[in-house]
Amino acid sequence: MLKAKGIFKSYDSLQILKGIDLEVAQGEVVSIVGSSGAGKTTLLQILGTLDHPDRGTVEIAGIEPFSLSSKKLSAFRNQSIGFIFQFHQLLPEFTALENVILPGLIKGDSMEDTKKEGLRLLDMIGLKERAQHKPNELSGGEQQRVAVCRSLINKPKVIFADEPSGNLDSVNSQELHKLFFQLRDEFGQTFVIVTHNETLANMADRMLTMKDGIIV
Repeated sequence: MLKAKGIFKSYDSLQILKGIDLEVAQGEVVSIVGSSGAGKTTLLQILGTLDHPDRGTVEIAGIEPFSLSSKKLSAFRNQSIGFIFQFHQLLPEFTALENVILPGLIKGDSMEDTKKEGLRLLDMIGLKERAQHKPNELSGGEQQRVAVCRSLINKPKVIFADEPSGNLDSVNSQELHKLFFQLRDEFGQTFVIVTHNETLANMADRMLTMKDGIIV
């Protein structure tokens, strides 16, 4: 599903990634751990095509996204990749449902079909009755579950999560972790998760540790 080979990345004179090789299988949940500054988030951003490597190749479902034009890369990212961030990044002026369906509308799907799918996802995680609430009317755990639905709306090939439970209390963290594995079991969803949460890291099918820009 996901292959990265020889990934290097520097910012000015500071070398962040020093030759990363990585493979993730379809339906696998992989956690990436390591101390702050090890390069975890930089790696995740490159794997998710949000940033370009200085050297190396990335392949997702047989496609090398960095060989695409800027327009095609944006479309590929929208249709094939889901993102979950620590601070959920919901748009405050939109309802939960509107936040969930936005990537589907950007993709070009109809409002009717996208709303139907958005409500199905919200119902699946127990938030259908909160569909018309705006983010400031939702708890932190509810906001993050809305973000999970948003990441799923286009049925992506892989979901990248950056400290997804870092802003949640222990109860909501546990619920979010269970949700990831439920999604994997039901849909064969592939997850790559950067986390400092030892419980989540250890639940993964495979845990990778980064240190000083390499996987050790």
